[in-house]
Amino acid sequence: MSTQTMFLKASPMPARTLAAVCLISLAALAAALVAQHGFGVKPCPWCVMQRGIFMLIAGVAGLGWLLRTQRPARQVALLLVLALSLAGVASAWFQHEVAAALASCDMTLADRILTALDLESRLPSVFMVTASCAQAAAYRLLGLPYEVWSGLLYAAFSIASMIAMRKR
Repeated sequence: MSTQTMFLKASPMPARTLAAVCLISLAALAAALVAQHGFGVKPCPWCVMQRGIFMLIAGVAGLGWLLRTQRPARQVALLLVLALSLAGVASAWFQHEVAAALASCDMTLADRILTALDLESRLPSVFMVTASCAQAAAYRLLGLPYEVWSGLLYAAFSIASMIAMRKR
């Protein structure tokens, strides 16, 4: 039996879903950092908070994949991915519909969370806020605002985790 065949047999759909969600979350984070540091896209507090959500999703999904042989751990990981993804959808929606119209994001929920966790000083290359929400709203990728892409990805993670939770 080949290594690839053993891997596929050892990885039921929920485990593969967790692995994919982990890798795609890390890719989304990498894309945000390349956009910022390579192309000058400046993040607002809501952008930065969504980076944090992607990091949490990647961590939970990765841990769930590592514990893939234990069904309860896998199910908890999928449930947490679902909850974090829904929080991401809400965050992306709020950024697009509310925060983008604000002149300043000061003291919004995202700004308060980032300040309370002191993320800007702990890891400034990832969590440093350099734009207001109104400024960040001007950035587009293939015609859509970045937060719309994030929201779509979070929604896809939500759907994938719900489907995977139903698989035995």
